[in-house]
Amino acid sequence: MRLRHTAARSLLTAVATLAIGLLGLAAPAPASASVLDIPPRGANDWSCTPDAAHPQPVVLVNGTFKLMAENWSALAPRLQRAGYCVFAFNYGHAETDPVPQAAAELKDFVEAVRGATGARKVDLVGHSQGGMMPRYYVKFLGGDRVVDDLIGIVPSNHGTTNPLAGPLGKLFCPACTDQMAGSKLLKKLNAGTETPAGPDYTVLTTRHDEIVVPYTSALLSGPARSVTNVVLQDRCPLDPFLHDQATKDPVVAQWVLNALGRTGPADPDFRPRCLGAA
Repeated sequence: MRLRHTAARSLLTAVATLAIGLLGLAAPAPASASVLDIPPRGANDWSCTPDAAHPQPVVLVNGTFKLMAENWSALAPRLQRAGYCVFAFNYGHAETDPVPQAAAELKDFVEAVRGATGARKVDLVGHSQGGMMPRYYVKFLGGDRVVDDLIGIVPSNHGTTNPLAGPLGKLFCPACTDQMAGSKLLKKLNAGTETPAGPDYTVLTTRHDEIVVPYTSALLSGPARSVTNVVLQDRCPLDPFLHDQATKDPVVAQWVLNALGRTGPADPDFRPRCLGAA
């Protein structure tokens, strides 16, 4: 019964998020900046200059149906307080466009950030689709030359068997179709090496993921020197976070800062402070 209630809540959350996205897409554009384009606190200071301790600006990449202000409301200000120049954006009509189109938008945004900050490279932190889609940019659109770290939070790297993905894809969400396990897009993306040379890759996933199913589909293969896979409950067995709000998990934030603050991916031996720890 408990599992059915969890699934029902997840379905209601998905439908509510979808309705918000559709209303936003249908509404006429106002003369001033849309509320949809409000960045999270701590992000999009285009006068920010990276310093020697934080040389790469951090670009946050939304998950499907997400708005940047909500998706990164916890992590953006935390990264900004840690000294990073932080940037976020909405893309792909509530992140529903095909992944290749979204990756091209990411490329353009990264170039804008590099131009504004003078940085040679950027770090990418993405949620769900936003953790997988940048791999298309890296592998096929030249991102391997300008991405230093790619940190995926519950990314859909090998797709999902969640039964909602197919119907949503047929209705209006090509990105949902792209994220189905075994999709043409994912076969192309994962053919050969999953982690092309250039960036370091950190994957953060939760055993409680009800959207990217099974949760192990988030994990990437590659050499230990450049790839770290983290299952949150391996270090913090009581971590309760599911897929949707994983970006707000304080344990996730600690792993992200660890990965950003060192050469290479996150330290696989890192021990975060768990929720409720004394």
